[in-house]
Order: sequence, then C-alpha cells, then structure tokens
Amino acid sequence: MKDSIRRRLTRRNVSFAVLGLVGLFALIQAVPYGHAHANPPVTKALVMDAPTKKIFASSCGDCHSNLTRWPWYTNVAPSSWLVQNDVAGGRSNFNVSEWDKPQPDIGEIVDVISRGAMPPLKYKIMPNHADARLSDAEKRQLIDGLRRAYAAQPPVAIRPRGEGG
Repeated sequence: MKDSIRRRLTRRNVSFAVLGLVGLFALIQAVPYGHAHANPPVTKALVMDAPTKKIFASSCGDCHSNLTRWPWYTNVAPSSWLVQNDVAGGRSNFNVSEWDKPQPDIGEIVDVISRGAMPPLKYKIMPNHADARLSDAEKRQLIDGLRRAYAAQPPVAIRPRGEGG
C-alpha cells in the first residue's frame, strides 16, 4: 500500500514539475529581448580578398558584421537571448560592416583567432556552423587575409585593447 501511494505521489510530482517547466518555457517566450533580428545597415565594409571573405563569413560574420544570419532557434527563448547577446557583443568589439568606426588592433584579433577563442565553442558546436571549426591552415589564412585587409584599409581609429564599442 505504501509503495503504491509513494508511486502515485512521485508520478504526480513529476507531472507537476513537467507542467511547470512547460508553463515556464511558454512564459519566457513573451520576453521581448532576442527577437529583433533586423540587421543594421552596412556603413562602410572592410574589403577582403575572396578566400578570407569566405572563411570570415562562415566563422565570424554572424557576430562581427551587420550581415547576421538568424537561424530558427534565434526565435526561441532562452537561446534567442544568448544569440542576441553574442551578436551585440561581437558587433561592439569588432565589426567589418562599420569600418568607419574605431576597431581593435589587428594584434588583438590575431591573438583571439590563434588561441582558438574565436569563434567560440558554443558557436562551433551548432549543426549549421560546422564550417566555423577552423583548421590551423584556415586560421593562418584568415589571419593573413585580415592583416592584408587592415594594411590596405586601416580602420578610422584603433580602440585600446579590450575596450568594446
């Protein structure tokens, strides 16, 4: 008798917990942050050679340009919050679509790419971002291409290291 009561209570508690989680998931969809997916206009683009542009577009462009692709999961909280935060942070730190604004020194960019800090792991593990997993050769190609682009078209100003926009 005690076992059947315990099982019923456990089932009921699990049911309430599941319903509570479903209700919470539905409720957080009403939070407006993370749903605005309008890309700002490109004010001045950094000119890159074709191979560099291809690597940049697939591994960096969603967060470091105004040409963000917004997959379906960017419409569902809480992932929409995380993506919106990453895009806003990426654009404020380094944005090839706003080359008429201060940008970080090329050394800072080389450092984060070389260390593998960019693109971040949470971006690389998403199924539609498999091409963001850069080999050492691709990292070198991206770094060399960005160095050439910086040399040919320096940003209007260099922001002090670690200072966002």
